[in-house]
Amino acid sequence: MKVIDKILEDEKKVVFSFEFFPPRTEDGVENLLERMDRMVAHNPAFCDITWRASNADLTLDIANKMQNMICVETMMHLTCTNMPVDMIDHALQTIKSNGLQNVLALRGDYDSKFVHIQGGFACALDLVTHIRATYGDYFGITVAGYPEAHPDVIEEDNGLATPESYQSDLAYLKRKVDAGADLILTQLFYDTDIFFKFVNDCRQIGITCPIVPGIMPINNYKGFIRMTGLCKTRIPAQVTAALEPIKDNEEAVRAYGIHLATEMCNKILAHGIRTLHLYTMNMEKSALAILMNLGLIEEAKISRPLPWRRPANNGKEDGESSQQIKGDNPTNCST
Repeated sequence: MKVIDKILEDEKKVVFSFEFFPPRTEDGVENLLERMDRMVAHNPAFCDITWRASNADLTLDIANKMQNMICVETMMHLTCTNMPVDMIDHALQTIKSNGLQNVLALRGDYDSKFVHIQGGFACALDLVTHIRATYGDYFGITVAGYPEAHPDVIEEDNGLATPESYQSDLAYLKRKVDAGADLILTQLFYDTDIFFKFVNDCRQIGITCPIVPGIMPINNYKGFIRMTGLCKTRIPAQVTAALEPIKDNEEAVRAYGIHLATEMCNKILAHGIRTLHLYTMNMEKSALAILMNLGLIEEAKISRPLPWRRPANNGKEDGESSQQIKGDNPTNCST
């Protein structure tokens, strides 16, 4: 089922979803699948898995297991930089044959190794256009939205995009929607007023599809600083003031992260938006605590053991470090 259809079938119902990324090791993958299984017991509308260009087969395998073994509606990220069209089509045909109907279409991050492939795609708009032209309406296509503008146009000296760059970024987002995208998922943010302005600005230029806010709980201080730096996300002064005295206390940072994300989600729901997407960093405790605070899940929920795997951790207690399961960058600061 397409995610857009699940969201629209009951627009008064609050729906939530989780994002994960592929770990680097076999043990990490098994651990992640077990964690997903526990989290899916809380009935998210969908879960998505990020694309690891260095190991596409791993992403495709995890996406297949999510859809057909864990049995959650799955959205797979797909980037198009450094990707020949036949590799992109292989990925799309593979997930189609496995019953997946949802793709998050992204450019991918430019780096020093980027070389434009002859006949390949240069941006997410090209990818959206190709998917619609080749696969018709089979796939639900999600694209990324950037409440503070894309990191590429945010200036280093003041951390802001110029008004012209911001408007150009919005216009490009509309082109992606007009080309066939039916859902927008935002980059992380920590100022809900910025998100509300972004939604209003989108509506003003004729973007009518649902805009899903991406919420990243603060699990540890160093990870928070690294991710906000990578994505050039503004940190409100009150967040900095709250974190500075506790930055070396991981439990205190995590507790504050849960509190902050709960406050943000409450403001978003009060604003009439009924969708929440949690960037889990492959960790469950903060995400589930936020949802419990919001009254969206039950505190006591029996997890479903899967018959195709041995018992989780072979009887060992399941702990969760503040360091996520090792893997590539979980978010795509790409367009």
